[in-house]
Amino acid sequence: MPRKSATAPLKSVPSAVKPPKGTRRTTPSPETLAALSPDRLIGLILGEAAHNAAFKKLVSAALASLQGPEAVAAIVDRRLTALEGARGFIDWQKRRAFTTDLGATVTVILTELATLNRAAALERLVRFLGGADAVLNRVDDGSGAIQAIYERASEAVVAIAADLDPDAAGLFALTLIPRVVADPYGPFGLLIRDLVPRLPATALRSLDDAFAEAVCAGAKPADGTSGTPAIRAGLTHGNLLRIRQDIADSRGDVDAYVALEQAIMPGRPDVIEIARRLLDAGRAAEALDWIRRPASSRGRVVTRASLAVGDAAIDGRARERIALEIRILDALDRREEAQALRWRGFETLLDADMLRAHLAKLPDFEDEEVWERALEHVSRHDDAHRALAFLVAWPSLDRAARLVLARALEWRGAAYRLLELAADALEPAHPAAAAILLRRMIDDILGEGRSSAYPHAARYLKALDAMAPRLLAGAIEPAPEAYRAGLRAAHGRKYGFWPLVQD
Repeated sequence: MPRKSATAPLKSVPSAVKPPKGTRRTTPSPETLAALSPDRLIGLILGEAAHNAAFKKLVSAALASLQGPEAVAAIVDRRLTALEGARGFIDWQKRRAFTTDLGATVTVILTELATLNRAAALERLVRFLGGADAVLNRVDDGSGAIQAIYERASEAVVAIAADLDPDAAGLFALTLIPRVVADPYGPFGLLIRDLVPRLPATALRSLDDAFAEAVCAGAKPADGTSGTPAIRAGLTHGNLLRIRQDIADSRGDVDAYVALEQAIMPGRPDVIEIARRLLDAGRAAEALDWIRRPASSRGRVVTRASLAVGDAAIDGRARERIALEIRILDALDRREEAQALRWRGFETLLDADMLRAHLAKLPDFEDEEVWERALEHVSRHDDAHRALAFLVAWPSLDRAARLVLARALEWRGAAYRLLELAADALEPAHPAAAAILLRRMIDDILGEGRSSAYPHAARYLKALDAMAPRLLAGAIEPAPEAYRAGLRAAHGRKYGFWPLVQD
């Protein structure tokens, strides 16, 4: 019988076969596709496979699965061998096809091989991940699409391995140790840390023993050594200890975690993480001792983004530490100390949550007086931006407006997110305060010549024009007309800005 061509006339669908009512007839779904004849579906598959190499690979793997896992594995192995032997750079013209093909390889492993033989699928996924660095060195993956394929493969390894019986899962984890030791910051170092929380206790014990041996056998840098090899050895040693910490966490072994933390960071362990684990383990007294030890000094980077929100987010570690100490004191039933620490935390960091918790625990009729004292403290705070952020969020808009007017020269245009949020909140009842903040942002944008922000400056100026009739005479200086004239005089040559403003 002659073989049918993909372009041969196709049989029409019998009129008796119709999609169920309520389905969209042209949307592919199990119901609508069931209405097509086998010949019609075969034609569509062959037509697509003729010009789509990745789709053809999926179809070939599906057909190979009918012969068993060995046939599918052979297809995957051929592709992996080709990837491992390739050396040429993949330019932008071939990158899309290469990415699609790479994704299809992983799909074949997961949809065809894993359903037939999970052990074989794991072996191929590990082999695939082992070639990640070589592949990523051959292609510009600026979009992150190829990295995402390797992440998908790594997540699949964790899911499949965690679903094995405990003994098999433990044995598989042990096979990864040489790869992790060789490159702790590569895909297998991340993979093993994701896998550890999903392994049974019996597997964790043997895995920890094996990593302990690997750490002892590794080349820990000698004291006083320097240079790239010593730095790399130190990073490798530290990361292997971090993996052992993950294992200690999964086993609930707080003492092992603490000992490892002290080994990783001699003289400056993370007291917050140690105290948190001790508290969760019911050892509050020990947790209090740790949380009150001097913290390791960590540099603080102030970025434009942090300035944009008024520096309110740069004391996260201090907040975390105080909040944890309060929890510990509550667990020890040392209520007065906890309450005093809530107030100190509020005073130092202007933390609204700590103030609310402090007020909630005061006796009746005392909270009003303390609340007034707290808001007075906020208004006098050295950092005007942090104070404004607190008052707007609380909210206490009358005080926020008084703060803006009293400290009009302190506002930084770089804190634009905070200033814009505050201006929006203040504009209905306090237009003068809102105008000061809008002017400061306009002055900053035009003064710095930040052309990308000109549309924002134009929007702020239009908002100023709209609220000008509501400003009382002498409310702010200069008056609205004089301020606009001053902008023209100082920035009249910024031709990218003025066309955005309707005169």
